[in-house]
Amino acid sequence: MMKQRKTASRVDAGAILESSQKIPKHQVVFDYLHSGIMSGAYKPGDRLPSEAELGAKFMASRITVAKAVLELQRMNLVSRRPGAGTHVQARQQSEGHRFGLLIPELGLTEIFEPICHGMMRSPFSRPDTLLWGNASGLGASDATELREDTAKAAEQMGQNFIAQKVSGVFFAPLELIPDKDVANRRIMRALERARIPTVLLDRCYLPYPERSNHDLVGIDNRRTGHLITEHLIRAGSERLVFFAEANSASTVDARITGFFEALRRNSIQPDAEPVWRGNPQDLAYVQKVLDTARPDGIVCANDVTAARLMQSLLALGRRIPEEIRIVGIDDVKYASLLPVPLTTMHQNCAAIGAIAMATMLERLEYPDLPTREIMLPTRLVVRRSCGSAQSR
Repeated sequence: MMKQRKTASRVDAGAILESSQKIPKHQVVFDYLHSGIMSGAYKPGDRLPSEAELGAKFMASRITVAKAVLELQRMNLVSRRPGAGTHVQARQQSEGHRFGLLIPELGLTEIFEPICHGMMRSPFSRPDTLLWGNASGLGASDATELREDTAKAAEQMGQNFIAQKVSGVFFAPLELIPDKDVANRRIMRALERARIPTVLLDRCYLPYPERSNHDLVGIDNRRTGHLITEHLIRAGSERLVFFAEANSASTVDARITGFFEALRRNSIQPDAEPVWRGNPQDLAYVQKVLDTARPDGIVCANDVTAARLMQSLLALGRRIPEEIRIVGIDDVKYASLLPVPLTTMHQNCAAIGAIAMATMLERLEYPDLPTREIMLPTRLVVRRSCGSAQSR
């Protein structure tokens, strides 16, 4: 019994509950248990907490909890035995499968390394099931050329996986290049012609709010954008802008939608255009944003953008958070080490990887399943950059 309590503590129920107050309660309970099973916190054979324990943890009725557990049972993830409780089902390992990792931003965007580690550590995976490729434009002379070379390498990698007749491909679509949509569609058309199942990581390759007919595992970007913007408003910001780089992924458009929803909910009507897309390291462009919008709070598309923008703001003599509050999304490793520690939204990248592996195996086993979009909850991490009284 003591061992079971220790295992269950690896899943942060309080964080899920706090960040999911508007999601139906049975979905919150389902997400908690599903994440625990997919990440390995609950292993095959482990007994799940009782319905009474889950009801107390999430302040939910037993009927609500039972609805969540029944959904897990329908997915063949758990079994229920009268008098013995609910146990995690043993699942078939990925014996004989080879999967391609088509992640062009690996090494350029920090979130994908822990996502890959989550796949490798998944209880449903073996180390030799994942085929790694290199899509980096190593001969590029600048960032733009690097990403363009990466796009060419990504298309070639996709062809290599097709030639190797892999069982499936995990694909994180390209971003930050002008023809990203064209390149992503070419890659997907090739995989579709070869009838290779594909699970999208983090984002769809189609512009928001369009969705493809492929499974996707990531976070609820619209809600995340809403939550981080609301936090900045509660911290005292009234003139807010959203800052992103040009040609960003569709996830950024979803976050912008959440940003606008938070403004409307709090009856904030910007005097100037609140969404800016440009180079956060371009001091002239950043100065234009400051002169035009006069922001006292900036929501950045992600932590990378926030880190670069923070350096520009400091170089222009702006004090953070005294004059301008700034927040990001992702909670990358260096977020707490920036000149002003960054307030951000944490996403569980390892869990994304583990669930992506389980999703792929389910797709192979049940090819006629409806297209699924699995969105993990995020958690607010408060640091000094937002000027909140809770900051650290």
